Amino acid sequence: MKLGAFSISLSVKDLLKSRTFYEQLGFAVFAGSMEQNYLIMKNDQTLIGLFHEMFEKNILTFNPGWDQEAQQVGDFDDVRKIQKSLKESGIPLAQEADPNGSGPASILLFDPDGNTILIDQHVES
Repeated sequence: MKLGAFSISLSVKDLLKSRTFYEQLGFAVFAGSMEQNYLIMKNDQTLIGLFHEMFEKNILTFNPGWDQEAQQVGDFDDVRKIQKSLKESGIPLAQEADPNGSGPASILLFDPDGNTILIDQHVES
């Protein structure tokens, strides 16, 4: 199963303080903006999303169809294929994509400890 680019999406209390902290760790703004209340920070191949007032808990995020540079890759598993495989494995989903749809879609699930996992496809397959 090809899940795509990985990042952690952090729910932050103060976007500017978080940005400054992660810049001190060597991260730089890669995408997003202060005005949009989120920043994607990058250090080499590591991505951290900082999100202010967008969700309550931190989220493990996978982006099928993208590499770590947010560039589309040629060969990837569509989110609906991933969804089908997870369901066949007996993994419950909290949010499903339309199995008959195409293009961008997402699914949401929780690991055994309640950590949120978002599989969020932004591109056509």
